[in-house]
Amino acid sequence: MSRPFTFVPPSGARAYRLGTARGEFAVIDAGSPVKGTVLLLPGFTGSKEDFISLHEPLAAAGYRTVAVDGRGQYESPGPREDESPYAQGELAQDVLAQLDALTPSSGGSGSRGDRFHLLGHSFGGQVARAAVLLDPARFRSLTLVSSGPAEISPSQQQRVKLLRDALTVMDMAQVWEAIRALDPPEDAEGELDGGLDDQLELRRRWLANSPAQLAAAGRQLCEEPDRVAELAALRLPVHVLSGESDDTWPVPLLDDMAVRLGAHRTIVHGAEHSPNTDRPAETAEALTAFWDGLDQ
Repeated sequence: MSRPFTFVPPSGARAYRLGTARGEFAVIDAGSPVKGTVLLLPGFTGSKEDFISLHEPLAAAGYRTVAVDGRGQYESPGPREDESPYAQGELAQDVLAQLDALTPSSGGSGSRGDRFHLLGHSFGGQVARAAVLLDPARFRSLTLVSSGPAEISPSQQQRVKLLRDALTVMDMAQVWEAIRALDPPEDAEGELDGGLDDQLELRRRWLANSPAQLAAAGRQLCEEPDRVAELAALRLPVHVLSGESDDTWPVPLLDDMAVRLGAHRTIVHGAEHSPNTDRPAETAEALTAFWDGLDQ
């Protein structure tokens, strides 16, 4: 069932800064890698907290889960004016550095024992795909959650353009008020309906984000090329998971992408663009079934 959005990690999870060769990244780390380790990348305007409700069920299933704030997202530092560190290739290199830091003895060897399951939600899926294409031997599988083959839908591009334009003439606090008054990009929808405490936490997260990161991510969402054929050529196990409705990438488009990839496909009923928060129990069950099936 759907749960209220929360910034409180579950019992047994650790929130800390992961030191890497490319800087520090804020993470929430839960569970033991009995069956494997999963790195979780959040979407546009999101953060590691978007996966909080997945940690307990995935830990119970035998998986260590490490959710990370990307460079310039929420509690991970990043330049506030220079967009160049947020180029997709740079973010992909960050992911590989995070893997190195989580498995310091692996040396990047790519053996089965040190390969990770990688999951990216929405914009995080684009970053995840770029990381896999950069060094596929590091990964056991890729899961794309509500993340499509190329650029976002025209209606969402218009919303993102409004946000990017606002960032050029307003400070972050002013943009937050504008988001609340207007129709936000879909990654932010649903988060603005909580109580006062939720609103305060969400505002705090928004203000901590780097404006340059938001602008760069917004541009990438609107310009991402179709790289499905490149990904399919790797023959890496891929899982395409989404809700039953999605305005950012229409569900039929996600269905087609899954066919082109030869991917496992899951539609989480009762969920929209964020099944990880809309229906976490059902999402965790689908993820576990996919990962468990790879070793059978």
